[in-house]
Amino acid sequence: MSAKTSGRGLLFVYLTVLLDVIGIGMIIPVIPALITSLTGDSLDQAAYVGGTMMFVYAGMQFICAPIIGNLSDRFGRRPLLLISVLTFGFDNLICALAPSMPWLFLGRFLAGISGGSYTTAGAYIADVSAPDKRARNYGLMGMMFGVGFVLGPVLGGLVGSISPRAPFFAAAGLSLLNAGFGYLFLQESVPPEARRPFSWKRANPFGAMKAMAGHKGLLGLALIVIVAQIAHDANPSVWAFSGKLRFGWTERDVGLSLAAVGVAMAIVMGGLIGPIVKRFGEKRAALIGLTLSSLGFVGYAFAPSSAAMLAFIPLFAFIGLIEPSLKSIAVTRIPDNAQGELQGAIASLKSLTMTLSPLLMTRLFGYFSAPAAPIYFPGAPFLCAALLMFLGLGILLGQDV
Repeated sequence: MSAKTSGRGLLFVYLTVLLDVIGIGMIIPVIPALITSLTGDSLDQAAYVGGTMMFVYAGMQFICAPIIGNLSDRFGRRPLLLISVLTFGFDNLICALAPSMPWLFLGRFLAGISGGSYTTAGAYIADVSAPDKRARNYGLMGMMFGVGFVLGPVLGGLVGSISPRAPFFAAAGLSLLNAGFGYLFLQESVPPEARRPFSWKRANPFGAMKAMAGHKGLLGLALIVIVAQIAHDANPSVWAFSGKLRFGWTERDVGLSLAAVGVAMAIVMGGLIGPIVKRFGEKRAALIGLTLSSLGFVGYAFAPSSAAMLAFIPLFAFIGLIEPSLKSIAVTRIPDNAQGELQGAIASLKSLTMTLSPLLMTRLFGYFSAPAAPIYFPGAPFLCAALLMFLGLGILLGQDV
């Protein structure tokens, strides 16, 4: 593949991630309002419903990510990326038109399947990146997450002031436009001779993880991914609910605060990760990320005001160092024709934690913010996240990577 072609492919991958995250970010500010409008529940009760929705989304990612990763090793990255982007557009349309909670759950069910685009996007980056550019390219992919969480929540807060359904329509339109762009410009990165047969034995969450565990050092990295992702998902799980309850935030306030998170993460992943990895190496970069983000979570847990909450965002943003650094280590330990399987296994692991984290974090929030709580502490999910990050730090310190 020529440099021009690979550059165009990377552009589509980054654009896919950006638009998907914008779509996800747009709906975060309006989820509480949409749930309460359909169910009539209070905020603490709606948080439980929101956690269950995230459980459904993540459960489907857990099942489908290794299937999609292995399919991309067999049929190439291009068709799987395009199908995933199209599916994401259609599931947002379903949510936008949902007349009841079962339809909203159906949309999130399909969104979990379409989340496999991240699996294929990660494998595409591994295909076309030179070894010395891999961490940087994964960092740029992460930066797209940050930029998406700048634009998405802001747009969602603004559009959501029209209707809590409007952001879903906008997210669907962005995805369908991106699918058209990909159809015209995305080139395949896996030549036919480099592909391998599809196997159901490997194309399931446990088979993929078992296959990856056979490679030196990957099991320890997987454990860090698990605890870091459970901690990270405290943010999407309870950020909007916590801000509304603790500080009286509106949908606009939620959107702007998440935009601040996105700006900080974009700076870390787009501008700082390259120099940090170059100076300290991938393992130390991940250690820095685990340490500083854990302190950010502690700040979130005990913040007495909106200003204090926002002040800890820069520390939290260093969480963006962790995954690109660990991925850059992991891709060097497996064959080139198994990169899709690796990305599927990583995505499946993250999805497994995403099935657990929303249930854990929303229930911690609901329990400690309820009128009958023995201790009123709505920051409990963030303190739990901080402890998990410290656990990940301990695991990585014991790894020979």
